[in-house]
Amino acid sequence: MALAGVTDRYSQEQINEFYRTGQWASERLWDFVLAGADKYGSRSFLTDDAESLSFVGLRDGAMKFGAALRALGVEPGDRVAVQLPNWVEFGVVVAALSRIGAILVPIMPIYRSDDVSYILENADVKLAITCGRYRGHDHAGMFTALQDEVPSLEHVVVVRGGEAPRSPHSFEALIEQHRDVSEDDLGAGVGPDEPMLIIYSSGTTSRPKGCVHTFNTVSCGARLLGQSFDYGVQDVQFGPSPVTHMTGLVTSFLLPLVHGGQSHIQGQWDPAEGAVQIGEHGCTVAVTATTFLQTLLDAYDPSAHDLSTLRLWICAGSPIPPAIIERAESTLPGVKVLSLYGRSENVTTTTCTTQTPREKSLTSDGCALPQQEVRIIDWEGREVPRGQEGDIAYRGAMHMLEYLKNPTETEALFTDDGFSRSGDLGVMDEDGFVRVTGRTKDIVIRGGMNISVRQIEDLLSQWSRVRACAAVAMPDAKLGEKVCLYLVRSDPSDQMTLEHVKEHLLGQGLTIRKVPERLEVVEELPMTATGKIQKHVLRAEIAEKLKAEQGA
Repeated sequence: MALAGVTDRYSQEQINEFYRTGQWASERLWDFVLAGADKYGSRSFLTDDAESLSFVGLRDGAMKFGAALRALGVEPGDRVAVQLPNWVEFGVVVAALSRIGAILVPIMPIYRSDDVSYILENADVKLAITCGRYRGHDHAGMFTALQDEVPSLEHVVVVRGGEAPRSPHSFEALIEQHRDVSEDDLGAGVGPDEPMLIIYSSGTTSRPKGCVHTFNTVSCGARLLGQSFDYGVQDVQFGPSPVTHMTGLVTSFLLPLVHGGQSHIQGQWDPAEGAVQIGEHGCTVAVTATTFLQTLLDAYDPSAHDLSTLRLWICAGSPIPPAIIERAESTLPGVKVLSLYGRSENVTTTTCTTQTPREKSLTSDGCALPQQEVRIIDWEGREVPRGQEGDIAYRGAMHMLEYLKNPTETEALFTDDGFSRSGDLGVMDEDGFVRVTGRTKDIVIRGGMNISVRQIEDLLSQWSRVRACAAVAMPDAKLGEKVCLYLVRSDPSDQMTLEHVKEHLLGQGLTIRKVPERLEVVEELPMTATGKIQKHVLRAEIAEKLKAEQGA
């Protein structure tokens, strides 16, 4: 199935304006790879827990692997799935695919056969690149087994070894077989406005949807974020977020590549080890979900960890409670904590910057990036007055072209004047700063009263007895919905009850109608790999519990 082109999503007038203002440019990803190799040579570009890759190594490895992919029949426009941990080979793969014009389809390592087979079929994947056995799961075996189910999947390439039933191709062997490669061996490639990425939403609501991007739509985000973070060759990115998701791909790979920085990616999040690696690699900037910062602060030991090089920690994926910012500032006084709100559909919607006043960092998730537009709209797409809650909508040069094979949902995203609905609720102040207040499906409608669960979660996040929490709607025959609270205790021996929660929230000034009416104490909350709470899982779970209880 043919993919949408830039002229299907943007008018020629918009495209011309994007180029005129520098939001889009004529450079391809490969041009940045070549420029980095020429300018920085053997300087380290990307490191992981065990390996290091220089700028020259990125170029040379990508050329060899690109030739290998061509030999396996991969042509421009073919889709290549990549399910790898945070390893340096991911950078080689991305650069190789961009050079030969194939389309990257990243899959997070936590996904198993059900989600993986869905993505492979939905994207018509021709070749998959994965690891062998990693964290107890045989990825190579899974992909080779899926070849029987997915007609389009012709080849599986395995990085860093691993046995599988059909003995798939070895990444290292393919590199070795194509040692002498020239640009002529790789074909003409494709331009910056051709589809280069199909990235799937993290699945917090339903089956993930494939967001089709060009290099320009994602690199625009990297350019503008670099401006917002005063980013340059002096910076070393710290990336524990999966590189196979938008956050990791843009901030751990594209951001340093475009701005000449360096990047260190951590294979498996361990906060104490992360603190050690930040010191060892001199990391300066991190972009993660809020939970990464919370657990780092818990693990930080000033006698054992040197975090003096850190200057920015940007929390994305979920809003930062003010208490976390204040704790980080007191624990790590040299670090400025910023909030970023983005989505797979358009990279970054709002962000705080190095110039954002502290009070805005405490109370907002930032404002629109330069030359981008953000509005708060009602259900009919009309902008609401400042201070009123509504759907956060975006219009600008970072937006995807389409949801793959889903024209109905693609068109449903947009208002009549071209703003893309997010499904996230927010409020904009008079200065244009937005505070995310929840998702449209996070609203609990109790007897006709709309309850935004973000307020409840914010109040509880500051309570020392609570390590993590999530408020969701549960069905109620009389009122329609009530608030159910899932809670992880700071002290597992704490005999916390619903009455304790009610007393605390009422003491904080919350109206009685918003107080949770059921408490589920759990050891952990279900999370996506990018640190977002999977509230659809919790909603389904509590609905099933209530159904069973009523049946009994």
